[in-house]
Amino acid sequence: MQTSQNSRSSGAAIHNRLYNQPDPIEPFCLTNSRFQILNNNAYPDHMRHQEPSVVSSQTSNDQFFTLESSPAVEYPMYNSPLGGSSSSNSRSPFSPQASSQSCLSNVQNSSDNTYGSPISSGVEQALREMEMELLGPGSDFEDGSITSSFDDKNKYHKMLQLGISNLDVKQTLIKIAHFMDEGATEEANLLMEALQSKVSVAGEPIERLGAYILEGLKARQLSSGSVIYKKLRCYEPNPKELMSYMSVLYDICPYYKFAYTSANVVILEAMQYESQVHVFDFLIAQGSQWVMLIEELAKRPGGPPRLRVTGVDDYDSSYARGGGLHLVGQRLAKVAELHGVPFEFHEAARSGSEVNWGNLMVYPGEAIAVNFPYMLHHMPDESVSTTNHRDRLIRLVKQLSPKVVTLLEQESNTNTSSFSKRFEEALDYYTAMFESIDTKLPRNIVMPRDDRRRISAEENCVARDMVNIVACEDTDRVERHEPLAKWKFRLEQAGFTMQPLSYSVATAAREVLREFSECYRLGEKDGALVLGWKTRPMATCSAWR
Repeated sequence: MQTSQNSRSSGAAIHNRLYNQPDPIEPFCLTNSRFQILNNNAYPDHMRHQEPSVVSSQTSNDQFFTLESSPAVEYPMYNSPLGGSSSSNSRSPFSPQASSQSCLSNVQNSSDNTYGSPISSGVEQALREMEMELLGPGSDFEDGSITSSFDDKNKYHKMLQLGISNLDVKQTLIKIAHFMDEGATEEANLLMEALQSKVSVAGEPIERLGAYILEGLKARQLSSGSVIYKKLRCYEPNPKELMSYMSVLYDICPYYKFAYTSANVVILEAMQYESQVHVFDFLIAQGSQWVMLIEELAKRPGGPPRLRVTGVDDYDSSYARGGGLHLVGQRLAKVAELHGVPFEFHEAARSGSEVNWGNLMVYPGEAIAVNFPYMLHHMPDESVSTTNHRDRLIRLVKQLSPKVVTLLEQESNTNTSSFSKRFEEALDYYTAMFESIDTKLPRNIVMPRDDRRRISAEENCVARDMVNIVACEDTDRVERHEPLAKWKFRLEQAGFTMQPLSYSVATAAREVLREFSECYRLGEKDGALVLGWKTRPMATCSAWR
């Protein structure tokens, strides 16, 4: 991300509000809300014969969650000063693991069992068990003789003191992060070495995620996180392969479908009576979202409006397309022509932090919609640069006087200064994500854990973000998520007001979830629509004006 060195204006006040004051996230309870989580029933009786407003959906006979009945579920949220990571026992209330007990044992050894001293029979037995656990059969301990070096004995003794004779991947990763925060290099390295045999890119969700996180932690320990992350970008698969991996991720989890569909319904409702519509998309990617919008505009009674789309681009999208924004414009123009929608495309080939007023061409009489699809968290804020591109872009958009702004963001808080807190929050969030894409897949898709396409999709489209959070700092750390409460504060500071979402938005999102696991949940929080995995909020859709 490129940043300029202009002086800070209102950034100091925002920084004080966001970072220096306790800002806990309130529990989000659906008991009295307009939307509620339901259990496997379709529409209520009075809605069964009505056609819901759905932009894009695929139906099936699978069970799904709706929003009208069944006991409301409370989504507990973090209660740290930064709305951050976990409770004192290092387990988040959102953790998908059922047990609240750590698998790590706290073995206490007597003080006389030091390096080079005789080993008591109890400790000796524990060392043998750990040798078998860590190294497997055939080790020097297997026949009862202790033939390893004193260094090895000391290493295992330290492992026992750290309480890791029975490794739990998630809790061990958290311990490593805390050791690194405390500067305990030797202990962190010891745990990373022990954990290596417990993770696999083809294993359980936490084992797959752990494999990527472990590499990020090693890179951070070696102060080479930025180098590793940049190398990951340099050695990306070719555009055709990357597009294939992105398509796999799009098919096996609903996060992007939820975002595109709910945002389109919001925009369609806001533009219902407009004859000229101009959409600014600040991360247009392949432009797939607007194919669905064009198809719906073509059905409008009285004929479609004139549609103009301004696409803002970045390096990742351009690389994945294998070409510039003109490819998106050509594709959308063909779709618009096919459906009889007057259409014009404008290119703004630059990242969001580089956009200025001169890149945004507005014609008189246009009704403006702005779309932020999982992109604002990439903008450096006041903690990174005095320019504060995050708030600068929001204020710039306000000058357009848009009729509606749609904000789609991950419901996570990785934009904190404390590494261990940031790490625990990211670990909890991505554990839920890896777990969610490990369950029932839509349309009878079969993709086992060792499927090469699945592994490549997770590595190139999900894991790299986690590595960036773990291994990088300063301007190199571009994954800086914030929870809904902080986005609300930023937009309100810029003069925006949150707009209520209609029942049609929830209906459309519910249709998306029909083909996915019943563990996905929909709910409402502070006027935003929330997509969750079990009890863990994952993404939000909100509308602003």
